[in-house]
Amino acid sequence: MDLQSLRINGDRLIQRIEDLAAIGPYESTGSCRLALTDEDREGRDLVVTWMKDLGLEISIDGIGNVIATRPGNINGPPTLTGSHIDTVATGGRYDGNLGVLAGIELIETLIENEIDTQHPVGVGFFTDEEGARFPPDMLGSLVYVGGLSLEEALEIEAIDGAILGEELTRIGYRGPAPCPAIPPRAFIELHIEQGPLLEDEGKTIGVVTGVQGISWTEYVVKGQSNHAGTTPMHLRHDAGYVAARIATEAREVATRMGGRQVATVGRMNLHPDLVNVVAREARLTVDLRNTDETLLVEAENQIKECVNSLEESEGVTIESRSLARFEPVVFDQQVIEIVSETASDLGLSATHMPSGAGHDAQMLARVCPTGMIFVPSKDGISHNPNEHTDREDLVAGANVLLQSVLALDAAELQGTEQ
Repeated sequence: MDLQSLRINGDRLIQRIEDLAAIGPYESTGSCRLALTDEDREGRDLVVTWMKDLGLEISIDGIGNVIATRPGNINGPPTLTGSHIDTVATGGRYDGNLGVLAGIELIETLIENEIDTQHPVGVGFFTDEEGARFPPDMLGSLVYVGGLSLEEALEIEAIDGAILGEELTRIGYRGPAPCPAIPPRAFIELHIEQGPLLEDEGKTIGVVTGVQGISWTEYVVKGQSNHAGTTPMHLRHDAGYVAARIATEAREVATRMGGRQVATVGRMNLHPDLVNVVAREARLTVDLRNTDETLLVEAENQIKECVNSLEESEGVTIESRSLARFEPVVFDQQVIEIVSETASDLGLSATHMPSGAGHDAQMLARVCPTGMIFVPSKDGISHNPNEHTDREDLVAGANVLLQSVLALDAAELQGTEQ
């Protein structure tokens, strides 16, 4: 069979996406499967069932990452694809799930067409990519590559007070495979863009060149509660006001710096949270991202200067805690070229672009040649039940993934054993 003419089964891929989305439904089209909840366990069980049905060798490690492998003609590390199946609380049905299910689909396509690969081919899903329940994000893949010890990860406390190791055991996914793992031969991840650029440019495929750096910081502002009507403005130590100033400074830093600098305050809570009481305490998070490490550090420093100034001028104390800090990642040039050439060979319009969101691929890039494939997100919407990618784009991305994996299998990859 001419491998270049091989295509995935689009109907089967779409059906699996719909079946997985039915677990932990949110509103009419979204999904809520926070990491290591009962809904996550049910989703895991379904995906593992599909893997077992294909006769794949399944490995579950100590942080709950699941890797399913089909043997190749020679032994050795697999060419690996995959993503994650956990979601944010108000998530859609494509984020992460597409990459995992397209990986299963490409292996099933190889099996039903009786196509053997030179090297093993694997598909996996990584624990807690979103970081929405257990910080930081990309937690499972971070442990997988040795960036965080398993022992430390198992002690992480969730936003609801649960302990990660206990929750892994409770849902039955604390596996025996070691962390860190033996690195795959290469890793390639298919994902929705989660932004508006592909749609705006009228392109079907994003050839991802790298992932921007991420800095998450939590601030706890401690002031003094007092009466809202009797306390003069100049005598207040208002934690709520200070939190608002930090939030506006984050926005102003991103505006001043321009370019690819972005800043978000995604969480803010006040205590005692009463209409007629000056807030005694405020908690907020600041998310800074940039494709340039030097500029990301500059943004962090500007926020720190603002925090120090507010602490002095407003008579409050401000504690900070890093929730996540990852430097920008540049993907492997050989993998980038394979994705680009594959899209061209399939007659698909494509553009080179960095990723604005964090992905498991940025962790895998530490240990093996890595790349990513993007498909368009309608109106740039993600982490939202209205997240949508057209069927033809989903199928196109899966076919680029299939052909890219076959190309990687045949290629001599720099720095890897053949």
